[in-house]
Amino acid sequence: MGFIGLLILLGMITMALTAQVAAPYNPVEIHKDATFVSPGLRFLMGTDALGRDQFSRILYGARISLYVGVFSVLFGTSMGALIGLTSAYFNGKYDLVVQRVMDSLMAFPLLILALVVVAALGASLNNVVLAISVVITPGASRIIRSAALSVKERQFIDAAKAIGATRTRVLFRHLLPNCAAPYIIMATAQLGNAILTEASLSFLGVGVPPPEPTWGGMLSGSSQQYIETAPWLAIFPGLAISMAVFGVNLLGDALRDVWDPRLRGR
Repeated sequence: MGFIGLLILLGMITMALTAQVAAPYNPVEIHKDATFVSPGLRFLMGTDALGRDQFSRILYGARISLYVGVFSVLFGTSMGALIGLTSAYFNGKYDLVVQRVMDSLMAFPLLILALVVVAALGASLNNVVLAISVVITPGASRIIRSAALSVKERQFIDAAKAIGATRTRVLFRHLLPNCAAPYIIMATAQLGNAILTEASLSFLGVGVPPPEPTWGGMLSGSSQQYIETAPWLAIFPGLAISMAVFGVNLLGDALRDVWDPRLRGR
């Protein structure tokens, strides 16, 4: 199942990298004589209300989803890992204050928190990345903190301190590498959530602004209004989102089974 997930993810990456070559049309090109054309030889996935080719837009939409997903997970998970590591290592009042802030952020529903950040900063591609990063950070912080608290009590940490290792060296040379497994698992698992959150924001009209083609944006607007007469407007973007999230989740579950010692032997 993990291999299937990897194949789906590789297919999505291929779509994003080859969009400019594989797309038969410009994703924002309007064909006035071909509005609401059903899927066929000329337009493989049909056209929308403006006559734009759905297949080309889905290929280019993979770029947006991957860009937002990868960078938001990278920033959010890394920031959460840094907060979790320092919180576990220094403990005391610092740990108490930081974790209460993380708890406060986790009290908000994920989509609501992302909406608040985007509303405050404005709708743009990089602001969507920042908003999803903020959503990911609290959960990443809690998971890495738990792993770091366990590693912190091991003898090699005491040995490093005994020979005069600085706090920075203990954190990044001894503590961080031993928390790599939960970091990788969490980053992979959060990638699917990031793609889904970006699609949700675009669907609500506060994500990546037009004319950039996004899968969530394709689901919004005309696909709702013409769902009975032009169902392909919702079917193909919906399948793209579902397959991307499904593939990433399969890969994340497989990595968890390999890296998590508690699941070995099952």
